[in-house]
Amino acid sequence: MLLHLSTWAEIAQYLQRSRVVVVPIGSNEQHGPTGLLGTDWLCPEIIAHEAEKNADILVAPTFNIGMAQHHLAFAGTISLRPSTFIAAIGDWVRSLAGHGFTRILFLNGHGGNIASIEAAFSETYADASFARQRAGFALKLCNWWDLEGVGELARTQFPEGHGSHATPSEIAITQWALPDSIKHADFAPPIAPSGPIRDAFDFRARFPDGRVGSDPGLATPAKGGELVKLAAQSLVRELVAFSSEPVPA
Repeated sequence: MLLHLSTWAEIAQYLQRSRVVVVPIGSNEQHGPTGLLGTDWLCPEIIAHEAEKNADILVAPTFNIGMAQHHLAFAGTISLRPSTFIAAIGDWVRSLAGHGFTRILFLNGHGGNIASIEAAFSETYADASFARQRAGFALKLCNWWDLEGVGELARTQFPEGHGSHATPSEIAITQWALPDSIKHADFAPPIAPSGPIRDAFDFRARFPDGRVGSDPGLATPAKGGELVKLAAQSLVRELVAFSSEPVPA
């Protein structure tokens, strides 16, 4: 069930049988010469929507702008400040919790979001703690590549040249879901250099084509399909386990 394609009455009915919702969250940033700018929000959205096809789960609209300041030297990147990002997550949580959702899982597609998502969770819990109240809800962060079995599959598919940004696994997922948007380029060198990630212009100087340790040319739609199907199955199991966790009223 997709929240944005539902009516308020349908969401009210859903809340009678489940209080769990998944929020895909990512970033709109450069992903090298062949990676779509939306890769980091597309991947969790694709996985969540695939999971929804075969399970009674609710998927919220995708939170598609994240922490991408280090990519701002590349055209098309859009970023939030940490304080803006944290505040926005808090408002999403308060909105959903106010309707009665007690377990809210953020399915993340961008490593640069992790610290700020966790900080947002801490801020939100602190609101209740300082008011001497129970939060009444639980928040969970899952990176799609950490879902059960997904990392192992990616390492099997791409034993060399996976890297940490513009990776063949994430490019493969978008190729599978959006075959009409597949891009091609000659990579030189095939596997990009690795190194630290700091500010935007330092990043552009170290990684001139936007890749970090990766060879996106290894990606194929078939490999992307394998990753999506496994990740979707693992996400459903993750949501079932999350829903069984007791949350004090």
